[in-house]
Amino acid sequence: MTHYSVTPNFIHGAIELEATERGLLPHRLPSSIRKQFPDPQLMAMERQPSGVRVIFHTTSQNITLETCHSRLTYLDSGRPTARIDVLVDDKLILSEETTGGKTIAVNFVSGQTETTEAGNHLCFLENLPATNKKVEFWLPYNEDVEIIAIHADATITPVEPGTRWINYGSSISQGSNAASPSGIWPARVAHAKQLDLLNLGFGGSAMLDPFIARLIRDTPAELITLEVGINIVNSDAMRLRTFNAALHGFLDTIRGGHPSTPLYVISPFYCGIHEATPGPGAFDSSSFGSGQIRFIATGEDTSNGRLTLEVIRSAVAEIVDHRADENLHHINGAEIFSAADAAEHPLPDNLHPDAASHEIIAGRVEKQL
Repeated sequence: MTHYSVTPNFIHGAIELEATERGLLPHRLPSSIRKQFPDPQLMAMERQPSGVRVIFHTTSQNITLETCHSRLTYLDSGRPTARIDVLVDDKLILSEETTGGKTIAVNFVSGQTETTEAGNHLCFLENLPATNKKVEFWLPYNEDVEIIAIHADATITPVEPGTRWINYGSSISQGSNAASPSGIWPARVAHAKQLDLLNLGFGGSAMLDPFIARLIRDTPAELITLEVGINIVNSDAMRLRTFNAALHGFLDTIRGGHPSTPLYVISPFYCGIHEATPGPGAFDSSSFGSGQIRFIATGEDTSNGRLTLEVIRSAVAEIVDHRADENLHHINGAEIFSAADAAEHPLPDNLHPDAASHEIIAGRVEKQL
């Protein structure tokens, strides 16, 4: 087996690659933003390589991807563990839980933490066909990953990027509660429509930040989607007046670099706790130790412009309708994942869709684009 150092042309879906002592750490935000606005929540999410994959062509029959992982886990949270998915010629052939690296485990009940460290993770592929094929390693959406090396018994060559799709959004776009990285709804849409995904879904952090709008403006793309609203509600971050202005400003900035690129604004998916109840959201302390941490909404009413998902959906529809932009489209999130869907597939933690729901969302978004 030959040891291949992983160079940037093998990595798709990252904005920037940081050289570490071990290898390359993918970032989904550039260093300029990380220095300007080092918000701990956003910094934690941008390091998690949702939508990032290592891709190459090869005739190799035996391949190993070597990585090192760093994760923060909450005991009894009910959240899926991190995984690496492997696709060969667009077919999923392996999905395995990551091992090794550094783990910080947090006990919700006691508040205690325990740290363990182990070696690198080795993802093995054996006895593949000797024909030339495309191999994709989809990295976890929920932990940090350093990419160290590829070991193969034949030459590997990079794959040229395809039609670029930028998706911006919340933890639902990042992948929360999906079973594995290629199963998150943006990955499913990208696979179905053969798009080169850049996933700017950041858990708890889709706040219509101006620097994200500038990043999208300055990044080449043939398709842009914006999944907006849920984080603003569950953080109680804005009132209706400021939300309207922020969304207009976000769109204005993007249009400065993408004047005619197809752009879809997806209003919030159905989420029962915030449909008619404002944020802020909070952990439901009664669920601690139950094996499934849940969330609750703590707001009281919609006076003084307080936001709910119902209010935001109406605002998004009105904003898109009033802008003179034939390439700007609205997708009603409550039709993509509805109250009926939630009744059939309840949100495990009252906030994030499960694996089956990611598939439902992907199928319906795909038809809208």
